[in-house]
Amino acid sequence: MTKYIGILTAGGDSPGLNAAIRGVGKAVINHYGMQIIGFRDGFRGLMENRTMRLDGGELSGILTRGGTILGTSRDKPHRMPVGDKTLDMTDVIAGHYHDRHLDALVCLGGGGTQKNARRLMEKGLNVITLPKTIDNDVAKTDTTFGFDTALGIATEAIDRLHSTAHSHHRIIVVEIMGHKAGWLALGAGIAGGADVILIPEIPYEVESVAEAIRERSRNGKPFSIVAVAEGAISRQDFEAQLAAKEKKIKGEKMAVSEMQYADHTLRLAKKLELLTGLEARVTILGHLQRGGTPSAADRLLATRLGTACADLINQGHYGVMVAAKGDGTRAVKLEKVAGKIKTVPPDHPWVESARRVGTNLGD
Repeated sequence: MTKYIGILTAGGDSPGLNAAIRGVGKAVINHYGMQIIGFRDGFRGLMENRTMRLDGGELSGILTRGGTILGTSRDKPHRMPVGDKTLDMTDVIAGHYHDRHLDALVCLGGGGTQKNARRLMEKGLNVITLPKTIDNDVAKTDTTFGFDTALGIATEAIDRLHSTAHSHHRIIVVEIMGHKAGWLALGAGIAGGADVILIPEIPYEVESVAEAIRERSRNGKPFSIVAVAEGAISRQDFEAQLAAKEKKIKGEKMAVSEMQYADHTLRLAKKLELLTGLEARVTILGHLQRGGTPSAADRLLATRLGTACADLINQGHYGVMVAAKGDGTRAVKLEKVAGKIKTVPPDHPWVESARRVGTNLGD
């Protein structure tokens, strides 16, 4: 009997989403004779039963397009705003899944999507996920689609900023996405020749950064590029966070309700100005890193994962994420992925390479 497949994209947009939709869609239609329907705007569209027809015509010409033709949202099935309330809508979603006589639901997304997909799996839905995020922080996969494109954009930005830093004898601080994982800042920093790279996994001493910049000035290089992940944190703030967490665990009243460090990059730039005597300028790349045409590598990866997903559906293999493994793929159980995060190990080869070429990592 013909299988009926649903597909959605959730979380932040990312280059390669359309390539993945196309990979899944064309493989299930052309190779396996299945039918596929898209749900608009992530889990909200599934809850509201808003769909988009996906056939050969809709899947044609989207390989090179950024964003997602299905639209996306950050709504969670178990905590979804409905009117003036926030409700658990997993049963409603499960009802629409069964009403549509779906055999499987494909969810494209990052860490949050993996957790939400697992919740639906526990409601009895046949779920398969694909790992998407520019942060490259989804567990149990070599890489995620979207990362390579963002890496290229961030690297090009650093390349372009070198000339301004050199011409004006300035410190240029470039903020790159990455709240909890520093893959993007580390990779772009190395590829772009940044003099300092600060990532969440390695708390930094601002004096160490300043001394590295002063040493460059003493050696006749009165400019520096600092690549900083948005989630980078100073050693002092890191220790304050640990103390706050310990107090919360013990049930003590915290001096600070939540450790928030807004405008971290701007404050870092001001400190470096004071400590080095050089002007500092901040460039925040923001959503530029997520937009535009996906790279060839991301198109290839998304297509590989998408077609492998179709194979798993044909085999009736559900409750898994399709992970990249070398040049191939592997199916990883969702319980091994959901709630996990892939951070940069302190001894990762990228970290070691950065140190060997003289990059300061703030420690």
